Amino acid sequence: MASVAQLHPEPAPVVACTVSRDVQNFDLLIEDMETELGESWGDLSFADAMVFFDQPDAAALEFIAVAVDDEDEPNLAQISAVVTAARDKGIRVILIADQMSPAGLHQLLRLGAEDFVPYPLPEGALHDSIERLRRPAPPPATASAVVPETAQPHPTFAAKGDRDGVILPVHGLAGGVGATSFAVNLAWELANSSKTNAPCVCIIDLDLQFGSVATYLDLPRRDQVFEILSDTPSIDSDTFVQSMLTFNDKLHVFTSPADMLPLDFITSDDVGRILAMARANFDFVIVDMPKAIVQWTETVLNAAHVYFALIELDMRSAQNALRLVRALKAENLPHEKLRFALNRAPGFTDLSGKSRVKRLAESLSIEIEVMLPDGGKPVTQSNDHGLPLAENSAKNPLRKEIQKLAKQISDLNKAVETARK
Repeated sequence: MASVAQLHPEPAPVVACTVSRDVQNFDLLIEDMETELGESWGDLSFADAMVFFDQPDAAALEFIAVAVDDEDEPNLAQISAVVTAARDKGIRVILIADQMSPAGLHQLLRLGAEDFVPYPLPEGALHDSIERLRRPAPPPATASAVVPETAQPHPTFAAKGDRDGVILPVHGLAGGVGATSFAVNLAWELANSSKTNAPCVCIIDLDLQFGSVATYLDLPRRDQVFEILSDTPSIDSDTFVQSMLTFNDKLHVFTSPADMLPLDFITSDDVGRILAMARANFDFVIVDMPKAIVQWTETVLNAAHVYFALIELDMRSAQNALRLVRALKAENLPHEKLRFALNRAPGFTDLSGKSRVKRLAESLSIEIEVMLPDGGKPVTQSNDHGLPLAENSAKNPLRKEIQKLAKQISDLNKAVETARK
């Protein structure tokens, strides 16, 4: 590891530095910096960094990697000063954070940190971050050469805030149960539930780490999503809607961030604001939830009209469903909003499978209200092609069941609206 304080007469130029309380607490960062930069990097403390920025050698720095953990929280003012000073000198900042509070992360990112990587560092994450910093900025568009944004279709309607939408979260209780596939296809079927007066539908991907709604609809992930999540108090409905992308001009999509974020990066208040803006501008709001139960899960559950919990006919789903119900009851949360949906349900003639489903429901003291048949390989193919089942395999049994469910939800909502009037 190179050290700024121990340079030889003709050393390799230092193009980057780590800045931390003690870099030895971030051994994976040391390894990755050596892999990416060899000997062309140094290590500074927070106090030394402020002094070094005023030295001529600082002009050669491409970036600094500011590494912080929960023990640095009391020293946030000094760390903020380092980030601000680096920004003022034109030095890019990568934030490496281990167990920092969302408020601390928010403050540092707003001051000018251009990228964020959680610690322990995921494989290749630092490399990707450095590549993004080194990537040249696209040239500004001119009147003679305007590049059309065909890859990023934006919403065409203005946010009016005149709706009272239905919030429908989808939560997979085990890996691979098909929750995101169900959420995407349900959203698309709702958006196409009427040919004459189609409802306005959006889908929000709140799986900040492994969200794949964008993948299943072949949409890019936008940097603006991170900006929205970082500062929800200053976001209005217009900004929120314009941060979305549209799929086939019918479905509005708030994708997951481009980079992996900790699930506590957003707070319950942040999620509450996002859901409130979505509900005010859309008739139906589908929320694709992470598998983990986090602090703001309660916020989504309380806001939900129906909370879909997807399971399969296996022991892990049964155990997780039992744990979830127990947890909600213990906290006196509205567990009655749960609607259990069984994916890859046994067929009509599979009497043995139907008997197992009945025993499963009885043993868990739940009611499985939605039975989703196995869609087979076409489901995976549709996801890989970035298309809903209706566009890629319209006669698929899973698509037909989701279409029927969407129609029931749409008809029920219309009946409620009519009764109100």
